[in-house]
Amino acid sequence: MPNLVIDIGNTFTKVAVFENSDLLKVEQYQQPTSQDINGFLSEYEINGVIISSVKTDKQPWQTQLEGGFSVVQFNSSITAGINNRYRSPKTLGADRFAAVIGANYLFPNTNNIIISGGTCITYDFVDDQANYFGGSISPGLNMRYKAVNHYTAALPLVKPDEDFSAAYGDDTISAIRSGVQNGVKYELQGFINEYVKTTQEYNIILSGGDSIFFDTLLKNSIFAPYIKIEPYLVLKGLNAAIQKHND
Repeated sequence: MPNLVIDIGNTFTKVAVFENSDLLKVEQYQQPTSQDINGFLSEYEINGVIISSVKTDKQPWQTQLEGGFSVVQFNSSITAGINNRYRSPKTLGADRFAAVIGANYLFPNTNNIIISGGTCITYDFVDDQANYFGGSISPGLNMRYKAVNHYTAALPLVKPDEDFSAAYGDDTISAIRSGVQNGVKYELQGFINEYVKTTQEYNIILSGGDSIFFDTLLKNSIFAPYIKIEPYLVLKGLNAAIQKHND
């Protein structure tokens, strides 16, 4: 029977239905309502519910679900086969750990570098023995553009441009794009280089809203053959977690 999987992020909430490992439906909301959730419940005979949230406040529809289901509140204590060696597991972001579980579930017995591009960019690594030691968090693509504008008196707010590929800018707009987008590209390459020093067999899994953009930044790099794009990696990790939890 289907499971309802909900990922509450900083900017968006994703709601999905899985039948075993098959993703049947997914929707994204800035702020889902009880009516939105009821639409899923009326369309599918839901067996279990798992919710991951980076926020502390609870929405009315969450209370509604808890009244009808035994809701699994995902956290780092639900390891789903991962050897979690993070020094402060209670502070580990639920979305980061769900992505680690998803990577290990989709590509077991493999070294997986997980890069998620959203509000922040996160870098995590799970080895071929399912050991997870930690990762890195840096400002996201749009956060960097907004910071350049917000913390200066004269620099404009610039939007990302997938077609920009110059090594430097020859006016203010292109100089900002060069700084932000080339900066992200060099950061991506630097972190990947550090991870692959000790292994020749690995995947680079890109997820999150900026995954396609990151793929564009890396398409001409030596890492391109290792890239796998998984926009629903967190949802797939949560689905794996509830399956193992129910078992």
